[in-house]
Amino acid sequence: MTQAAPQLHDGDLIFQTSQSAQSRAIQLATKSEYSHCGILFRRGREWRVFEAVQPVSETSLANWIARGQDGRFVVKRLRDATTVLTPAVLQRLQAAGRQYQGKSYDLYFGWSDERIYCSELLWKMYKTATGREIGQLQTLREFDLSHPAVQAKLRERYGKNIPLEEKVISPVRMLESKELVTVPAR
Repeated sequence: MTQAAPQLHDGDLIFQTSQSAQSRAIQLATKSEYSHCGILFRRGREWRVFEAVQPVSETSLANWIARGQDGRFVVKRLRDATTVLTPAVLQRLQAAGRQYQGKSYDLYFGWSDERIYCSELLWKMYKTATGREIGQLQTLREFDLSHPAVQAKLRERYGKNIPLEEKVISPVRMLESKELVTVPAR
């Protein structure tokens, strides 16, 4: 059952538990139920979620929620959005996202702009448009890589050459950022 929707604003971040093949490994490694995220923008009367999937694109909010586990999600907003997210900054935020539109999803979680994953997309959009870093960057080494499901996914992706020093941003680091506040349901 889908929960009551919060009052949304352009630039809000939305988090869910993905049903993708890698979701469980992400949850285990990051110690979070949330494994996917996107950014909200209103297009006419419809809310759309811009996200890094294959390829980076946008989808309707209803379809995005339906793809997640049990229709559950949480919406977060920049703590000072009313003063920071002016119309000009929102335009910059969307422009920052457009440079990634159509790019391939990054299964390897690299920090380059050639391919991109969900939280990396949102982090880079906010950094470009506002100068703010939403969530603390980590290295792959800082995650809990001990679970067999995580180790299997790492072997599948990297073989024996796991890039433990690769810079990464996880959905949970963004979700827990002091830069964001939770948007309550109406």
